[in-house]
Amino acid sequence: MRVFYFMSILLFVFLFSACETEETPIEQHAETYRNPVLSPVFADPTIIRAEDGYFYAYATEDFFTHDTGVRYVAIFRSANLVDWEDMGDAFTTKPSWKAGSSYIWAPDIQYFNGQYYLYYSLSVWHDPNPAIGVATSQHPAGPFEDQGMLFDSVGIGVPNSIDPFVYLDDTHDEKWLFWGSWHGIWAIRLSADGLRVEGEKVQVAGGLFEAAYVINRNGYYYLFVSTGHCCDGANSTYELKVGRSTGLLGPYVNRMGQNLLHNDGSLVVGDGDRYIGNGHNAIIQDDAGDDWLVYHGIDRLNPHLPNGATRRPMMLDKIIWTADGWPQLRNFKPSESAVAVPYIEEEN
Repeated sequence: MRVFYFMSILLFVFLFSACETEETPIEQHAETYRNPVLSPVFADPTIIRAEDGYFYAYATEDFFTHDTGVRYVAIFRSANLVDWEDMGDAFTTKPSWKAGSSYIWAPDIQYFNGQYYLYYSLSVWHDPNPAIGVATSQHPAGPFEDQGMLFDSVGIGVPNSIDPFVYLDDTHDEKWLFWGSWHGIWAIRLSADGLRVEGEKVQVAGGLFEAAYVINRNGYYYLFVSTGHCCDGANSTYELKVGRSTGLLGPYVNRMGQNLLHNDGSLVVGDGDRYIGNGHNAIIQDDAGDDWLVYHGIDRLNPHLPNGATRRPMMLDKIIWTADGWPQLRNFKPSESAVAVPYIEEEN
């Protein structure tokens, strides 16, 4: 573990001279980073701290660079959330259970029952029947073995069924799948092995949203959702919103107490000066207990890949929790200058 006695005097001066209104960061070292942390493209990121102590991030199927060809869910590994190492792809071949061409979108990584579960969407733009599947692996770097379809949009009765996220409810020993894109955010219980759905679906938010992500903090469940257009280059309007509830299945309300079934969420991060279209998040904690938002954004100055697709690198920012318990980024914008890295304890 690092020992930072030599910083104590500087830290004392810093704390009493700071004039920021948000909580003061833990200044345990002088290392900094700048956004983005993974580029040129790492869209719809999901992240986990694996059993080996490393952080692993996974992204939507895309061209990571124009020369490398398509990536069937790129996997990158990091010891500090800032410096990332390419670990290959989650899939050696694309799942083939869905008829017609499709892309692997918006993965979600989880660990339970002694193995890693990768939930994913199979879809194309304007797909009449997108679907959600799951794959498993003994190692976070894969390769993942496909376990097939959980459901498709027609079968579950929810149009555009994409963007899965699984919440592990340790209190009740249950697993809940959240999903949806512009036709409501929905939840349904999973089987103990995580490979089937059980019971009836429940709608938890309205048709303004996609890309659900849920955490529990200080007696509240927080539902993070994205709004706007994700993928229109410099014209993208994506933003990250949030609602909270005392129950996992809602009702989720915004800061004004309005139900997300019929109202917009409260802003977490909108456009920055350079990086816009920020959204589709995951959340990870560092060793100081701080929450970090992992999401994608778009560089106004370089918004497209060579093939014309929107270039969406991965961003990283510390979440600020307000006195009344709401999450946001500083000034509701991504950091665009050097900021302190997450605190990660070194192995002895």
